[in-house]
Order: sequence, then C-alpha cells, then structure tokens
Amino acid sequence: MKRPVVYTCGTFDLFHLGHLRMIQNAAALGETLIVAVSTDELVETYKNVRPAVPFEERLEIVRAIRGVDIAVAQTSQDKYEAWERIGFDIWVVGDDWFGHDKYENYRKQLTDVGVSCVFLPYTTGLSSTQRRIANGHQ
Repeated sequence: MKRPVVYTCGTFDLFHLGHLRMIQNAAALGETLIVAVSTDELVETYKNVRPAVPFEERLEIVRAIRGVDIAVAQTSQDKYEAWERIGFDIWVVGDDWFGHDKYENYRKQLTDVGVSCVFLPYTTGLSSTQRRIANGHQ
C-alpha cells in the first residue's frame, strides 16, 4: 500500500523548536514530506515584515532537515492552488489556524478532493515574528 504524500508550509524564519516539531510530526504521517517555504515577498504580504533570514537561506535550512524530502518556494498562501500544482494526500498546519475562515475554506476545498487535513498542536510562545516585533526589529 502506498503511503501518503504530506504537505506543510511556513515562513520558518529564525528557525526554532516549534518549526522542528511541526516538520517532524508532519514527516511521521506519510512516505514523502513536501515543505513549502514562503518567499520574502509573500511573507511581507501577510506578516507586514520582511523575514530576518533571507528566503534562500530559510529554504536551505529546511532542505537540510531529516524527514524533508522536497522543499519548494511558496509564492501564494492558497493551499488548494498548491494541491493542484503539487498534489498531496495530507495537508498539515498548526492548530493556531483552526477555525480561521480562510483556513476552514482551504480545509473544505481540500477535503472535497480527498485530502486529509491535520491541525497539529502549535508550540505556544515560540513565534519568531512576534519576538522580532516585541524587540523592535521590523
């Protein structure tokens, strides 16, 4: 029996334990793990701040993590569009997004085409974006 392809995505700026746990837990769900790393330009559209670590470096870090089979650029937040382009069986996201309209819409679109949606526990207190803003680094 073919094990599933798993997809997750994120900014992965100032890489921390929460990022690592998300990737490890996602990898455990299937045969192949695809991780999309948001480009600097995309991050600016939804976080209103440029990542501290440039895109190419964040991508290289994610590619080096055991369990990551493929790391790609994420140029759009649209998860259904990502499924159309890449194809995956399981979408993994942090449960901090559970209940948000946009993510509930993604979940509905994806489950309608047979994709399982898994909301993994968010590691509270480890947001690199929030730390940077609190320390005045925008």
